[in-house]
Amino acid sequence: MKATTDSIRELRQQTGAGVMDCKKALGEADGDIDKAVSVLRKQGIVKAAGKMSREAREGLIASYIHPGGRIGVLVEINCETDFVAKTDDFKQLVKDITMHIAACEPRYIRREDVPEGMAEQEKEIVKSEFANKPDQVIEKIAKGRLDKFYGQICLMEQPFVKEEDITVREYVASRVAKLGENVKITRLVRFQLGEQV
Repeated sequence: MKATTDSIRELRQQTGAGVMDCKKALGEADGDIDKAVSVLRKQGIVKAAGKMSREAREGLIASYIHPGGRIGVLVEINCETDFVAKTDDFKQLVKDITMHIAACEPRYIRREDVPEGMAEQEKEIVKSEFANKPDQVIEKIAKGRLDKFYGQICLMEQPFVKEEDITVREYVASRVAKLGENVKITRLVRFQLGEQV
């Protein structure tokens, strides 16, 4: 199916991608807009990778208090310029991330932030559970268990609460591609009423 002007316009509105990128993605997806969004997302993540190494010192510190006042989030999200920090797209990203943190309770931003001892402890548990298995099997199981562990406690590896077929990292990368600037989640704190510190 050929890309039509209407389908290109609709895809552009959904993704913010350029006309030629939308036309090409629709061609690859046989005119299916949902598949074309996936094509653009994959391309956007690739394009965003180069931007994600650039320095980001502007941005916003935002808060979110869940209705009922039992959960609160404070987060710092940086971008490269104050111009982008003031855009609706950036503010929507910040809102989405604060709500995700409230809902999914990440303890760390990236797996590199997790204390070394916690990862080692997880490996030791696997080794004791599967002591009768060969070492290479234990290593595979440990890797899978660690990936799952990081996916539960690290913000960037959690399934994004509004779109669970992608991770928070993939969501942020798609916003980087749309905004044209690096975006970095720098700090987060999540409070829950009655929680032990």
